[in-house]
Amino acid sequence: MIRSYAGRGGQSEYCAFFRGLVIFALLSLAFLAQASSGMEKPRVRIFAAASLTDALNKAIEQYESQHDVDIVSVYTSSSTAARQIASGAPIDLFFSANAQWITWLEDQGIELGSRIDLLRNRLALIAPRGGEHPSFTPGNGEALSALLGDQERLSVGDPDHVPAGIYAKQALQSLEEWETLQLRLARADNVRAALALVERGETPLGIVYRTDAEASDKADQLGLFPDDSHEPILYPLVLVNLPASEPAQAFFQWLQSNEALTIFSEVGFLPTDDASH
Repeated sequence: MIRSYAGRGGQSEYCAFFRGLVIFALLSLAFLAQASSGMEKPRVRIFAAASLTDALNKAIEQYESQHDVDIVSVYTSSSTAARQIASGAPIDLFFSANAQWITWLEDQGIELGSRIDLLRNRLALIAPRGGEHPSFTPGNGEALSALLGDQERLSVGDPDHVPAGIYAKQALQSLEEWETLQLRLARADNVRAALALVERGETPLGIVYRTDAEASDKADQLGLFPDDSHEPILYPLVLVNLPASEPAQAFFQWLQSNEALTIFSEVGFLPTDDASH
């Protein structure tokens, strides 16, 4: 059972730090094992936002079927990924769910390579599938808090560091519901964990990306938040381990291709203007 929403303050920060150390240790062991395995196939390592899991897995499968390369992917919150990169995790590409953590890496003195804001997304309100849900569109004048019982919580990525939660906070502030709901949030470590709380019925409502809502067979999308209620939801892709290897550069370029963008669009992502050029 996911209990991350119960932790606040120092306890939450300690848990996040500990999880980060575990992820870093596992990654380092995995990559060292791969490096010493004697396999000749080149390898590209990518950290990606949890919301990219389904689409990027499909893209990787397609790419590997056409190229003699192994793509090693790790999905987690963009904040956790950025902290591991800053700690020296051996990663070639970072596919973040917002630009904030790219900027944070630059502020830490991490040298980054080529970057493109590749994809766009929307923010959705969801509920467990199969319930009798009222018709509801965020921002239509009805309070979201009215859909929650006295002891019920709203599932979100933690607004302190998870991009989906940061966008959710912006949207709730824009709709003048943040003050009412901020103490009733079920804070999850990443957007997929927030989705899981709703899928299991542990919370009656959640705020996730549209692509997560559409990928789930256990949650219903009640409505989309207005685009102007939060900053644009952009997914920047950046080369990290410089100088970038030829396989990493090739995969970076392929992810911008029409072939790759078609795969992302099939699960609900939209290309940015930069990617469309």
